[in-house]
Amino acid sequence: MNITFFGLGHMGGPMAANLIKAGHAVTVFDLQAGLVQSLESQGAIAASSPRDAVINAEVVISMLPSAGAVRSLYLGDHHSVESGILAHIPQGALIIDCSTIDAATAKTVSMAAQDSARRMIDAPVSGGVAGAAAATLTFICGGTQEDVGSAEPVLLCMGKKVFRAGDHGAGQTAKLCNNMLLAIH
Repeated sequence: MNITFFGLGHMGGPMAANLIKAGHAVTVFDLQAGLVQSLESQGAIAASSPRDAVINAEVVISMLPSAGAVRSLYLGDHHSVESGILAHIPQGALIIDCSTIDAATAKTVSMAAQDSARRMIDAPVSGGVAGAAAATLTFICGGTQEDVGSAEPVLLCMGKKVFRAGDHGAGQTAKLCNNMLLAIH
C-alpha cells in the first residue's frame, strides 16, 4: 500500500519505520531534513514537498505537534481546501491524523476532507515513544465505522489495539479524558 507520513519526530519516526517494516511503500515529509534522511535510510521515499508527498497516496498519516500544524498542512494558511494538501490527495484516499489536538479542529479538517471526497479519521495514540518503537500503541479513533475499519490494518502495523470512540473528533475527546485520568492517577 502507498502510505504518506507527515511528522517524523519522537512518535512519528518510529511509527513510519514500523510501516516500512510491515512492507508498505512509505513516502515521508518533515520540516527537519535529518528526520527524513533517517527514515530514507530505512527504506522510505523522501518527498520534496507536502504536495509531492501525497500524489500517489492511498493512505495519508499525520503525527504533528499542534492543531495549528494540522490545519496548516491540510487546509493551508488560508484554511481552505485549495491552499493545503487536501486538494492534492487522491479522491477516495484515507487520511489518518494521529496528532493529539482539540476535537473542534479534528471535526473541521475531517468535514473539509469529506466535502472534497476524501475519507478521514482522527486517531490519537496512547503508549508513548516506547510504544511507538515497539508497535504496541493504542489508537483511539473518531470517524465512521467504515473508515475506522479501513484504517485498522494500517494502524495495527504500528500498534496493538484500535478503538472507535465515535464520530469525527471523538477520538480526540476520548484521548483528552484518558490523559486527564492518567494525570490524576
